[in-house]
Amino acid sequence: MNREILRNMDTNHIPVQRLMALLETFALKHASKMLPDLLETADHETVTNRQFLLSILETEVKGRNERRRKRNYSAAHFPPNIRPLEEFNPDELESGITQAQLIRLKELSWLDTCGNLVFAGPPGLGKTMVAAGLGLHAINSGYTVCFEKMVNLVKILDSAETERTAGFRLRNLRKAQLIIVDEIGYTPITRSQANRFFTFISDTYETSSIIFTTNKEIIDWAEMMGDPVLTTALLDRILHRARCYSFQGESYRLKHPTLFT
Repeated sequence: MNREILRNMDTNHIPVQRLMALLETFALKHASKMLPDLLETADHETVTNRQFLLSILETEVKGRNERRRKRNYSAAHFPPNIRPLEEFNPDELESGITQAQLIRLKELSWLDTCGNLVFAGPPGLGKTMVAAGLGLHAINSGYTVCFEKMVNLVKILDSAETERTAGFRLRNLRKAQLIIVDEIGYTPITRSQANRFFTFISDTYETSSIIFTTNKEIIDWAEMMGDPVLTTALLDRILHRARCYSFQGESYRLKHPTLFT
């Protein structure tokens, strides 16, 4: 029966708008939007039925992936003027991270195993640029990412139970596959805030990857947290399956001011 219908159908006189409407009926909105272009290409090239069907489905998948990428990028809350990782030149540092290490980090195998990264060193060496660049690369690779400076994360943890916006943000942070906590150690925190931060790290332990940037060496975190026992337990979770990089050199920000404007 289906073969007879196809034989009797004059495909050249089927309105394109009808085909687009049918695609939208099945929620293939991206394919519907691109259908006129796909039909024009098929008319001018030798395209089999299977090839045309494949182009319809691939167009839909590509559109959905791009929409998901844009949604994830908006939800990440990256800082302004984020730069791709390729713009960072590790050769300008005295030490800390190499181009080969950056290439391996871009493979994201550490993210697939819920591994953590710690970028430590003085201000201005590009720690945040590398962390955010990896986050952007992760989003483009299909992962969910959340970025927060430590001072903002502490505020979120302080008010999550009483403020709706903070509670919503905290839920998103806990669900993200990659969390970036920027500028740990730049501002002091109270004992109760340290406890809440520990709870947050414990809640995401082995379910998310976390990138930390800090101006303090790991051995100095106890002073920042105000509790050596709590800090030991915190670092036990952070450093399990973690890779640590200690940046050294002249200020990357001062040498390349246009990258940070």
